[in-house]
Amino acid sequence: MPRPSDKTPEKEFEELKRRIHNKLVDKLDVTRVGELQGDTLRREIRLVVEHLCDSEEATLLNRAERERLIEEVLDETFGFGPLEMLLKDNGISDILINGPKSVYIERRGKLEKSTVTFRDSKHLLQIIDRIVSRVGRRVDEACPMVDARLPDGSRVNAIIPPLALDGPCVSIRRFGANPLKLEDLLNYKAFTPEMVMLLEGSIKARLNVIISGGTGSGKTTLLNTLSSFIPNHDRVITIEDAAELQLQQEHVVRLETRPPNIDGKGAITATDLVKNALRMRPERVIIGECRGPETLDMLQAMNTGHEGSMTTLHANTPRDAIARIETMIMMGGVELPLKAMRQQIASAVDLIIQANRLQGGPRKITSITEVVGMEQDTVVMQDVYRYLQTGVDETGRAIGRFEATGIRPSFMDRLESAGVRLPASAFRQRTMLED
Repeated sequence: MPRPSDKTPEKEFEELKRRIHNKLVDKLDVTRVGELQGDTLRREIRLVVEHLCDSEEATLLNRAERERLIEEVLDETFGFGPLEMLLKDNGISDILINGPKSVYIERRGKLEKSTVTFRDSKHLLQIIDRIVSRVGRRVDEACPMVDARLPDGSRVNAIIPPLALDGPCVSIRRFGANPLKLEDLLNYKAFTPEMVMLLEGSIKARLNVIISGGTGSGKTTLLNTLSSFIPNHDRVITIEDAAELQLQQEHVVRLETRPPNIDGKGAITATDLVKNALRMRPERVIIGECRGPETLDMLQAMNTGHEGSMTTLHANTPRDAIARIETMIMMGGVELPLKAMRQQIASAVDLIIQANRLQGGPRKITSITEVVGMEQDTVVMQDVYRYLQTGVDETGRAIGRFEATGIRPSFMDRLESAGVRLPASAFRQRTMLED
């Protein structure tokens, strides 16, 4: 066999890899494999693969090609096949698979096409099934859409035919084993030290916080970061569709929704989990994302002794966030008068943090907004800090400045009673930071 370098089509290398993989599957002792774990198992199987390479035409490969072949066979056997190469690259933030031959990645805010491909739709379906089965989910014609997660916490959404017309599609939002910390976000100029002081004080003083933003704006990353300010002794219950929060506290109970079974029964919704969580003596409830009727239960929890609770939702501005909360309450079929609904919101929510992804990829907190209360039928809000985009640089990335509006939040008394004291200069009207 010719060498699978620049003289040989890649498909011949793939064919060799497939033959060795099939022989490995035939040769494996299932009982023996069950007894081994982790690195030990991978080392044992590596020896078998090397032996198979010696008996195949792989002896004609050079050392680098042979090592690549062995690694890819191991990834195909134990990992997520071609995805493993992308998952090992910490610089990739999103992986978007539009069928077996079209894979895109996002690196530093820019989308680019990857050279990684899958053999065919069947191969891609096998990898999807391997991902979702590890977290007790399934994907098939009866259930062609699924949310799951990778071992490192990265979020996975998959949709397959007949809903996806050009083959299975997968969207992976990366959450690394070492999530971004406060110092990282400060270095990226996602917010300013003054904003951090206010947010830290708000969490410690048990204010109820909503993080609002669009898709990919960094809401979950920000929620993880803010949760680091929660005292270690607080009992926290998290509720998510696909668990991706990585709280560092000792006393955390993690709950996850469950989709219906093959008969369409047995679903456990976020609403069910919120109601159950309130019977578990939580001090704080954190919902990964409010997207339906559970919103009303969340507001009631905030209003009934579970101060310091947090959630995220999709909205483009703080005012839109209020409107979306109203819409999600109505989705539950609850016929509340508009004024009563807004009173619930104004009473429950103390702070709305708006996160946006700007042109060119930078993610910023574009406003920190206090919910002051009600005035007639309107929820009154005021910006404490905001980010104003002033243009774009030569690379097409948005540039702008963070401003303090000069407004001192009305909840400062609550912060001071909790032992949090912020200097008056933190709220003086000025430009705090420019890109």
